[in-house]
Amino acid sequence: MTESNMCAIPEDFSVEERQARAESFFLEGYNCNQAVLLAFADLLGGVDDRTLKLIGSGMGGGVGRLREVCGAVSAMAMVAGFLSPADRPAALEARSANYALVQKMAARFREEKGSIVCREILGLRAGHTDAPHPSERTPEYYRTRPCTANVGLAARIVAEAVLELAESMEHNSGAI
Repeated sequence: MTESNMCAIPEDFSVEERQARAESFFLEGYNCNQAVLLAFADLLGGVDDRTLKLIGSGMGGGVGRLREVCGAVSAMAMVAGFLSPADRPAALEARSANYALVQKMAARFREEKGSIVCREILGLRAGHTDAPHPSERTPEYYRTRPCTANVGLAARIVAEAVLELAESMEHNSGAI
């Protein structure tokens, strides 16, 4: 397996704090994908916040409001590229490990939410897409949408994966 591209995990790293951080970014107006990415910016191999905001900008609303895979789930997959890198096409073992991590995280999200598809999570009809302009972030928006909780769940799942990876690396470094 390829070594992680994560930066060192802070001593005060907390699953709950990362969940709260992601929810806070979402409540500031960042889309679901950006909120999760920004919650882990300090661990993502030196990628700056602006780059993460740009990379995640088109992923909100299930990819550009197409209501496909939830943007928070897409962010989990993006972070998985740092946790379990697969940057060489011929490194099939690394790609398998990366895909396994993505599938594990997505399964945990699906287990709690019933789906990883934005339109299904929101209870919209099949094939539903929205106009390209984002919804205004009003108190009613936050009251009627599960997105804040979904962002928090995705961040919790990623944070738990970070801790599991750190534990695994610590365990393996002590093995002969």
